[in-house]
Amino acid sequence: MADENLILNENHPTRADALKNHTLLLETARRLFAERGVEAVPMSAVAEAARVGKGTLYRHFENKTALCQALLDEDQRDLQERTLRRLSAGGDTLANLHWFLTQVILFVDQNAALLCESAHGDQNAMLEHPAHLWWRQTIRGLLLQRRAPGDVDYTADVLYAMLDARMINFQRRFLNYSLDRIIAGLTDVLERLT
Repeated sequence: MADENLILNENHPTRADALKNHTLLLETARRLFAERGVEAVPMSAVAEAARVGKGTLYRHFENKTALCQALLDEDQRDLQERTLRRLSAGGDTLANLHWFLTQVILFVDQNAALLCESAHGDQNAMLEHPAHLWWRQTIRGLLLQRRAPGDVDYTADVLYAMLDARMINFQRRFLNYSLDRIIAGLTDVLERLT
């Protein structure tokens, strides 16, 4: 009976060559996107530069959005881990909230092209993405700890919306705001709201 269970087990380990291709495709895409810009690199160019067939590329990433999200995953996990360490240590809630907002702004600025591409065609994709909703939950939790006045959910939404990649991209590229100005401005809004 135990042997039958082993035969029916459909969880197969990922083949070594598939893992190698996955890593190769991510590294190739990251390099091409850095050299040419995310928008300028079609999926076929990633496959060609990685010297794999298009079928192999599409088995790993169904489209460019999925590829961009995979590239964002490592940086997003790093942000989450650093945030959890910081918040676990305690400290002043307002200082932690300021730190968190600053870290997200830096993350968004560094990854703006990937974030915008991953939301391509869906206006709410970024704000509704679970990894980004975690940002809102963190902001809300810190506002609750601080016992911020007024509607905490709406205050969290205001701060969260200002972290949207399209907003930061607009401020950086169109309005020519420096990162320091964006961070200082959001800090000022935070202090007024709390």
